[in-house]
Amino acid sequence: MIVLVGLMGAGKTTIGRRLAHALHVPFFDADEEIEKSAGRSVEDIFADFGEAAFRDGERKVIERLLGGSSGVLATGGGAFMDTATRAIICEKGLSIWLHADLDVLMERVSLRNTRPLLRQPNPRQIMQTLMETRYPTYAQADIRVESGVETHNHAVEHIISALKSRQNKE
Repeated sequence: MIVLVGLMGAGKTTIGRRLAHALHVPFFDADEEIEKSAGRSVEDIFADFGEAAFRDGERKVIERLLGGSSGVLATGGGAFMDTATRAIICEKGLSIWLHADLDVLMERVSLRNTRPLLRQPNPRQIMQTLMETRYPTYAQADIRVESGVETHNHAVEHIISALKSRQNKE
């Protein structure tokens, strides 16, 4: 299973859907699967039970998905930060970090008002802090692909190229 990791706005869901289509495999969105499993929204789970309970549920859902057939899985921005979840992803999947710079991320997240980040006083500073704390961990992914100003289809092409290159080395 290919597992996409990265910050919100990196394009994990959009690129993931297109990548799955190109590879003729199923696509899974971890947040959607968590919501189906819990019968409530991610935001409600955080509000009612806290981050620790959410991360526990997230880990179980990701482990279940990685135990199944092949496909593409888009994770939430914090999933790879959880040590146990990251270990499961590294053991059972192929992780791909969708790397994007601050301006690209801010432009993309500003297109949706559903992001809790945007309801904070200084969303750009919050995103910068997330980049500083999370990028060193995301760098542990098996493959890094730029998700910048090019189209999402370009990112898909880069991922497929990286997958072929990796396969040729093995």
